[in-house]
Amino acid sequence: HRLLGRLIGVVFLVPLLWFALRRRIDARLGLRLTGIFALGAAQGAMGWYMVKSGLVDDPRVSHFRLTAHLGLAFLILAAMLWVALEQLRPRAPEGHAPSMPAPARAMRRLAWWVTGVSAYMVLTGGLVAGIRAGYAYNTFPLMNGQIVPAEIAMLSPWWKNFFYNMATVQFDHRLGAWILAVLGPLLWFRLRRGAGQDGAQGKPPLAVAASRASLLLALLALQIALGISTLLTGVAVPLAVAHQAVAVLVFAAALAVNHALATPRATQAGLRARGELAAGGSTIG
Repeated sequence: HRLLGRLIGVVFLVPLLWFALRRRIDARLGLRLTGIFALGAAQGAMGWYMVKSGLVDDPRVSHFRLTAHLGLAFLILAAMLWVALEQLRPRAPEGHAPSMPAPARAMRRLAWWVTGVSAYMVLTGGLVAGIRAGYAYNTFPLMNGQIVPAEIAMLSPWWKNFFYNMATVQFDHRLGAWILAVLGPLLWFRLRRGAGQDGAQGKPPLAVAASRASLLLALLALQIALGISTLLTGVAVPLAVAHQAVAVLVFAAALAVNHALATPRATQAGLRARGELAAGGSTIG
């Protein structure tokens, strides 16, 4: 794990310096990529800080530092994916962007809700793993026969239950899954219906978002199934690892939907008019 972390830094930094020295990236993109590299350095420091918390009598790392390490990893993923999508589908020039259709503007908030709840699931999942809450309440859909377990508020003061109580931490994680099970299909349905009513030429934003939402919905179904299976098997390691891996894909797919709805994209003709796309070629940044 440490070796991969260092290797990622080298694989990221060397091409960045190469393209920067050859003036293949502009200042705006260079600043973004430098920021991502800085986040990677911060991630390494957070990893060390997390491991340090386990170098005591009880060899378990702090679940707070573990969750922070996990959350920072997803922040880096989000930044890298967004920058990559910006390069694949550049924004329209300032003042020349076509107006977004009303359905796209209306669905933008819903898409961000889905992404936000996905991030919430990641962070609560880190807490579940950190305090071993998955080894308790290995039933579904009820938690040992109850919708809300009786032990959910057993700690005092009350706020400690959200971070130290296995019942509360697992309940919060399950609650996020139920919310996504509602919001995910709702977003997919609204995007598919909106894309069918959009008569724009080419591939409009709603059509792009709808195709990405289909992938998101499939991944979300797989993720929920893996989460339930992980619980019912008493946290079988292969299922738990698969559950973590698909969480990355769900989060990435949700971000991709948001990007399609964020701002109208520039056409190749528009980029050529700005001098950013040479005839028959492409540009970075």
